[in-house]
Amino acid sequence: MTTSVEREARDAGGSRPVSGETGRSARSGAIGLVGAAASGLFGFVLAVVITRGYGSAGAGAFFAAIGVVTVATAICTLGAETGIMWALPRRRRGPDGDAARVLPVALAPPIIASVAVAVAGVIAADWLAPRLLDSSGSAGRPLIEASFSALPVVVAMTLLLAALRCVRSIEAYVVVQFLLLPIGRPALVGVFVLVGGGVVLGMIGWLVPAVVALVTAALLVGRSLGIGRGVGLRPLRSDWRTFWGFALPRAASAAIDAGSMWVGVLMTAALASQAEAGIFGAVGRYVLAGQLAMQGLRVAVSPQLSRLLGRGQRDEAAQVHRQMTTWSLVLSLPVYLLLAVFGLGFLQLFGPDFTSGAAAMTVLAVAMLVNVAVGNVQSLLLMGGRSGLHLSATVANVLVNLTLGFALIPGHGALGAAVAWGVGIVVENLIAAVAARRVVGHPLFTAGMARTALIAVVAVGAASALAVTIAGQGVEGLAVALGILAVGCVSYLTIPRVRRRLWDILKQIRGGGAGSRASADVALGDTGMKGR
Repeated sequence: MTTSVEREARDAGGSRPVSGETGRSARSGAIGLVGAAASGLFGFVLAVVITRGYGSAGAGAFFAAIGVVTVATAICTLGAETGIMWALPRRRRGPDGDAARVLPVALAPPIIASVAVAVAGVIAADWLAPRLLDSSGSAGRPLIEASFSALPVVVAMTLLLAALRCVRSIEAYVVVQFLLLPIGRPALVGVFVLVGGGVVLGMIGWLVPAVVALVTAALLVGRSLGIGRGVGLRPLRSDWRTFWGFALPRAASAAIDAGSMWVGVLMTAALASQAEAGIFGAVGRYVLAGQLAMQGLRVAVSPQLSRLLGRGQRDEAAQVHRQMTTWSLVLSLPVYLLLAVFGLGFLQLFGPDFTSGAAAMTVLAVAMLVNVAVGNVQSLLLMGGRSGLHLSATVANVLVNLTLGFALIPGHGALGAAVAWGVGIVVENLIAAVAARRVVGHPLFTAGMARTALIAVVAVGAASALAVTIAGQGVEGLAVALGILAVGCVSYLTIPRVRRRLWDILKQIRGGGAGSRASADVALGDTGMKGR
């Protein structure tokens, strides 16, 4: 007798691969998950350094400055990072290929836009500082200036990292995106905190690793595409039309996606107080950290989905999606259930100034359960070339978020911002799920996946209820719940059938290596120019 997790893993390709695609996605997804776990760990360390080092008001200013960079970057990239992920897997590399022609088309307009926005932001720093960072005093203006000055670097880094994911192995991407950046940021910010540096110096420490990541990604991408070795870089008129015909509808949705939390931080700072913005920012860090597993899976399989959907292999694309969603249910669903129940305990790790955000944490964690359940449906829409449909879902999100935010934040602070953001998340995901199902034409959620979700809810719910009864919802209760779940997982792995199934999955992941890479190279038209 098999469990629902085992059945769904088999149905999603665990022992019945379709053209090697599920084996390839399993290997890429596993590596992406490892990177996401490391990124989440060091992202949490960064949040602790910021909140402990600067307090709620200082953390609010720091998070607001990060929000400025994040939102401005999402706007200035103009959707080109997703365009790169969509376009490069469909093109040929090598001296006679057309892949390298994507780079000038994708890079030039966003970099020009980022320089213009950076100049405008620095000029307007005196006007922006008292409105976004009202409690920062003399630090407000230099914070704004530092944030906008770094914008062209962050935009270029974002685009080249997207290209890196498409032209090099998943390992290379993980090292830069999920290790170099997340480790470098808390390390530098922590050093500046220890030497008594203020918020401005801390923000500079947050920005410096982006320069290193930019240089690293540029070298790796250039070598892989053969730039400087005779490859053609001059784009055709059709290259511009095809690329930006896809990317421009994504530009608005990308800004909404990346800026949804940070818009809430900025609105809370403007409509409530900077302390409330700091609390909401701390809550948001946990919520985004819980999303890292899905992010790791998304970046791992997006080029594969683009390739499959570009060939019209919709059944295989749906199968890969179901496999990755099952992994998300197993890995992310327990995280958000724990955040919903033990929000107080998680926020106590940041200090007593942040514990009033426990209710906001619960609201957002419950909303994110919907996101986990539908999986990365947005990636299916985007990699299928349906950026317009994705835009419709994100516009609905931002309208709900802004409307509820203006109504609720002035009276309820961080909790009002959480309700606004949470309802927007639910609306966007439901619309995107319906649209993706129609586009792909195959089921994206199965009874086996529902059973997997039910098992996770029952197991984590029972452990949490017992822990709350024993030790409450604070740090002690959280520790008890984690201990119970750890014992349960170890006990589950003692079952021979489970161990055999886990071994089969590990063999599939290892088996996705050389064969998968060779298949990918053929699909990309690799002719020996790939840097190894």
